[in-house]
Amino acid sequence: VVCFGLGLVKLDVRQESTEHSNAVSFITEYLGLGKYSEWDEKKRMDFLVKELTGKRPLLPPNVDMPKEIANVINTFKVISELPPDSLGAYVISMAQSASDVLAVVLLQREMGVRNFLRVAPLFETLDDLHNSKQAMTDLFSVDWYREHINGEQECMIGYSDSGKDAGRMAAAWGLYEVQEDLVEVADKFGVSLVLFHGRGGTVGRGGGPTHLAVLSQPPGTIKGKLRVTIQGEVVEQQFGEQEVAFRTLDLYTSAVLEASLNPAPRPEPEWRDVMKKLSEVSCAAYREVVRGHESFIDYFQEVTPVNELGRMNIGSRPAKRKNTTSVDQLRAIPWIFAWTQTRFHLPVWLGLGEAFQALIDDGKKDVLQKMYANWPFFSVTLDMMEMVFAKADPRVAEFYEKSLVAEELWGFGKDMRERFEKTKDYLLAVIGHKKVLQSKETKFLQQKIQLRSPYVTPLNIMQVVCLKAVRQLEKTGKLEDKRQSYVPTDPEVAAILSRDPNSKKHPYEAAIEDTLIITMKGISAGMQNTG
Repeated sequence: VVCFGLGLVKLDVRQESTEHSNAVSFITEYLGLGKYSEWDEKKRMDFLVKELTGKRPLLPPNVDMPKEIANVINTFKVISELPPDSLGAYVISMAQSASDVLAVVLLQREMGVRNFLRVAPLFETLDDLHNSKQAMTDLFSVDWYREHINGEQECMIGYSDSGKDAGRMAAAWGLYEVQEDLVEVADKFGVSLVLFHGRGGTVGRGGGPTHLAVLSQPPGTIKGKLRVTIQGEVVEQQFGEQEVAFRTLDLYTSAVLEASLNPAPRPEPEWRDVMKKLSEVSCAAYREVVRGHESFIDYFQEVTPVNELGRMNIGSRPAKRKNTTSVDQLRAIPWIFAWTQTRFHLPVWLGLGEAFQALIDDGKKDVLQKMYANWPFFSVTLDMMEMVFAKADPRVAEFYEKSLVAEELWGFGKDMRERFEKTKDYLLAVIGHKKVLQSKETKFLQQKIQLRSPYVTPLNIMQVVCLKAVRQLEKTGKLEDKRQSYVPTDPEVAAILSRDPNSKKHPYEAAIEDTLIITMKGISAGMQNTG
């Protein structure tokens, strides 16, 4: 401890932008200045800049405040008390504007933080990604702030919520454009920008092979620096063994060097026009189903184990931001995870078939094939989608539906499976394959998937049985008569159940819940990229 201190790894602090706005609003109301949360952006910026350039304290110590506000304020107090080498960045999730960043800087100063944490806005939804250029322009236009950051800024871009908001293709293109925009703004103001990629292990959350993922970024956006998140089972896959960890670091280092010294070609103007239409059509088709179809929420909750995911004690955060049935309030990880369990992977491909059809009907098939052959961003995006189709099995998805979903919703499921097949056909037409994973480069991957599939499918069947039992128990509040007398005969099973946190429950109920959790973990391991 004397040699190295208490901190092993620097931890980031993360909080949603609205929580900071509410905290500053409490301060302005306390000072009799009005409600900050109701001000427009200009008035917010004027107030924040005035206070940051001034010296007056804003809150007396020990002032009474609501619990939600105290949680935010106390976080900053703890930051002020910790050694500076124990913390990294302060990440603002759902960031929308320049005032979101300045509010965090002001709260740090007000709570006595001496070594300010760098503040990284996280732009997540498609609208926020599109608005990020203006937000960062407004931020860098503040002379005080540019001097404060000493020419260095970190920006985080969210792959997960953007994909949940707009679909994979629209999100991928939105993220590509925003990186170009942010670098352009930073260069204009002489700021060195580090892009922090908030991606997960699954394709629906921006996952993919490390080397290819880095090389497919827009040219000029990786200037010797890159920051990424490693989440879920991908942590163990990439860093679980010493040799594997070194290989992972080798891949990142070589990819960053290659992307910095020999960046990918810039897309031709026609390719940008094609991507714009692909993005618009796919986003509209995706949102029409996810947000517009009256049956979608009911079908999603019945056909997937999304409501049961909270039983898995593995998440760092609650599955939902708020207790609501809206997809918007569901976190991106369980959104992807739930569909992966049913082997349908709907968030990855939904909307893509309609987009390809629109472009092909418009005579752009040759352009799409040229983009796939010559543009790393486009080829990597489609290759990842091809891999998802190889891992998907609509027969398994249909088994979930027929076993768990009310019959009046079966028509919706049939329509989705027809869209799945149509989308796969259009994708194969664009990439020039007769079937998925046809190329020599993907032969090994195809063999791995074929070897795993016979072991994953029985787990899917077991999961359906467990889901039916758990939901029946929740609905009726009692076990079937034939289950009442269940007592584990195997001593090892009895010992495991006795140590279970649910040991107060009936042995059958505890056993079913344990089995359900095991099937979730097993299917995740078989799918390989659910993190």
